[in-house]
Amino acid sequence: MKKTLQFTFLFIFMLKYAQVGILTGDPQATLDINGNTMIRQVPQTTNLSGYQFLLLNQNNSEVSQIDQANITFSDPINPSVYAAKKTTGISLLNLSLFPPGFQSINFTTVEKTIGNPDLFSNTDNAYVVPSDGIYFIGYTFRYGTGLQAAVLSNNPGIGVIRTRNNTAEIIDNRIFSGVNLSRILSLTISESTISSVYALQAGDKISFGLLGGGLLDLGLLGSSSSSFYIFKISN
Repeated sequence: MKKTLQFTFLFIFMLKYAQVGILTGDPQATLDINGNTMIRQVPQTTNLSGYQFLLLNQNNSEVSQIDQANITFSDPINPSVYAAKKTTGISLLNLSLFPPGFQSINFTTVEKTIGNPDLFSNTDNAYVVPSDGIYFIGYTFRYGTGLQAAVLSNNPGIGVIRTRNNTAEIIDNRIFSGVNLSRILSLTISESTISSVYALQAGDKISFGLLGGGLLDLGLLGSSSSSFYIFKISN
């Protein structure tokens, strides 16, 4: 009992007047523990008012405190996510910088279904990539009812355009599929989907449209529909 009291007094004295190291001979703080720390029980609280958070500096293992008012938690929704759907009023836009035969759909922020409207440019009718990384893009277009009674000539289809530094490039495309049934009936399945991942850079503009759309019956655009979604999945 006497030895225990002596050790306790010595330990308290060292804490008050010196630096104490546990498993280290060169303590760098009042109490320097070179090993795992275990706390078996702590008081519970239901109110954060008046409390501080403890943070571990991974560079020097020092523990510091920070007021809860200085901690912000990120929005659980992916800040790059954006989706839109257009079921009426579809028209095709021609821009001189687009590759020949490509016409973009006149998406605007009005058709947004989810996401920050600042991610989309009504001037360019395009999604503006917020940061470098790998993005998942899904794009669907249905021409008319999605089924035509004849095989469409010149293989029209859908495409995704990336504009970077005022240079537009097709990064993916799909043609509408046509079938000939025993020379009796020709059909075009005029609905197509693109779904894949792409490496993009901050400031890239992503446009969605048709390839060979100039040969389509524009009257059917009134009964056409289109949608897209895009979000970052990795750096």
